Amino acid sequence: MRALRWIVGRGILGLNAVFAPKKAQHSAERQAWLDQQTQTLTLYQYEACPFCVKVRRALRRQGLNIKTVDAKQAEHKAVLAEQGGKVQVPCLRIAENNEVQWMYESSSIIQYLEQRFA
Repeated sequence: MRALRWIVGRGILGLNAVFAPKKAQHSAERQAWLDQQTQTLTLYQYEACPFCVKVRRALRRQGLNIKTVDAKQAEHKAVLAEQGGKVQVPCLRIAENNEVQWMYESSSIIQYLEQRFA
């Protein structure tokens, strides 16, 4: 099963590389504002997870530079489990106004980003 997941994952990454969406082009001022606004966001993800790829493609389409971390690494996995409540990816960590929110589900993450940064 692990070998099958690896093969499917590599296929997803290959197709994503070939059919990557065009990165949004913003003015320098707009991009600086977006970068400043996204400093408090972190995407916990697995490289070959299809739902994580979906979120990363949405980030690219919107031109958002959000920090991504590999949730397979022990230290990130522990943070996700202890602070987020469960080890599930993709997960967007939103730290604002001295509060931290953990958002799961790729569709919810994309909807949040589109509403906030459209």
